[in-house]
Amino acid sequence: MASTSHKPGMKAPYHLVEPSGWPIIGAFATLVLTFGLIATLHPTIFGTGMEPMLKTLGPWKLIAGFALVLFTMAGWWRDVIKEANTPGLHSAVVKLGLRYGMFLFIASEVMFFLAFFWSFFHFALYPEHTETAMWPPKGVITFNAWGLPFLNTVVLLTSGCTVTWAHHALIENNRSGLIWGLTLTVLLGIAFTTLQAFEYSHAPFSFKDGVYPSVFFMATGFHGFHVIVGTIFLAVCLGRSIKGDFTPDTHFGFEAAAWYWHFVDVVWLFLFMAIYWWGASAITAG
Repeated sequence: MASTSHKPGMKAPYHLVEPSGWPIIGAFATLVLTFGLIATLHPTIFGTGMEPMLKTLGPWKLIAGFALVLFTMAGWWRDVIKEANTPGLHSAVVKLGLRYGMFLFIASEVMFFLAFFWSFFHFALYPEHTETAMWPPKGVITFNAWGLPFLNTVVLLTSGCTVTWAHHALIENNRSGLIWGLTLTVLLGIAFTTLQAFEYSHAPFSFKDGVYPSVFFMATGFHGFHVIVGTIFLAVCLGRSIKGDFTPDTHFGFEAAAWYWHFVDVVWLFLFMAIYWWGASAITAG
């Protein structure tokens, strides 16, 4: 929570954040999650003596870290929501700063995915660096772009339309349109994830089969993770909309979720065109 800066004698249009325990809790949660991830992927890194104990922990090594991270996110964002609903705290300057922050976050995500596209085009345009000196590597059967990937593209683009519908409904103070638009968007997000999981289960290659499968699963897998995060983001917005939290003038939480979702849409379009369509082999699966 925060204390207002609009007190007699104060000229700054921003508020001062009160002391919070969430940063240290979040840091500890990240440490536990990182430890669990390393212990799962490289159990021998802590010594052969620790390996049997780490194996007995099973999936709890990761579950504990994820649970702590989710707890931090829920608690911290709960406080931010309370802060936003406190009159006088989120002034015009503060709202502008929040928008800048979300914009910079999305820009950092653009650079994150740029690394995967760079890797893909590096090997695609200079196939002599691959194991078979051709792209896709000899023996790799790629997905048919106009099968399940195209269906997923339609699903995701449709979700972009429904979230825009929800946004316009909110601006027009149409609560029913807002709730229905968000509901459809969340359902379409779940449908996309389900179809991608089905696609992965029928992949004609595995992650360790070479450079093409590695780049494919890293790029599309991280995009799928972002879709899951965006779906949760929008589901929270749906719950808040049902409670009546958003108003036509104050709804940055929803606006940020919509920006994020449109970013996910755009990344998928580039993935579809580059990896599924342009980078397909002569022989495709499905």
